[in-house]
Amino acid sequence: MNTATPSSVPTDLSPGHVTVTPSILYFGTPVVLLSTENENGSFNLAPMSSAWALGHVIVLGLGAEGQTAHNLRSRRDLVVNLPGPAQWPAVERLAPLTGRTPVPASKRGSFRFDPDKFAAAGLRPQPSERVRPPRVAECPMQLEARVTQARPDSSGDFLIVEAQVLTVHADPRIVVSGSQHIDPAAWSPLIYNFRHYYGLGPELGHSFRSQTA
Repeated sequence: MNTATPSSVPTDLSPGHVTVTPSILYFGTPVVLLSTENENGSFNLAPMSSAWALGHVIVLGLGAEGQTAHNLRSRRDLVVNLPGPAQWPAVERLAPLTGRTPVPASKRGSFRFDPDKFAAAGLRPQPSERVRPPRVAECPMQLEARVTQARPDSSGDFLIVEAQVLTVHADPRIVVSGSQHIDPAAWSPLIYNFRHYYGLGPELGHSFRSQTA
């Protein structure tokens, strides 16, 4: 990685740290919208912010009682849609909704059932090429994928899902012209930072492994 100290990093850091107990640990992770298939053939759309990639494998952490986890246990197709910063209001419209009825006990009082999450969010479904769930048309990047493994975490509260990415769709405005590379100067994911939404700031540097200038 680039070892130069960015000028925006404070140089007068406190010599000590304080011990804190945050209620959550979303310390700056991308938001994704997962589209999955319900048992009746309709489709669910759910926001989540525990996703990361290893090569072409996406690892997801989902609430075990939610409709998305319920769907992926038996129907393995999904689309991992990555919204940009401009889509944060649509993500937030989805946040208090669940596709599960009756509403799971852990969500009662805070969430409400909505059978058409695309309409509720004001987003448009777009047909996929290799999986049944649709893509989100407004999202600049969409990953069609298929679950290869799903297992509970150590607490039993979450489902950890590994999915193989089959096809990547990208808005041409975020692709380096004449290449297969996403342009990091043109692409900004929506970031969930301790329950607040952010986009990326200015570039600070790049890894020695970067294939784009």
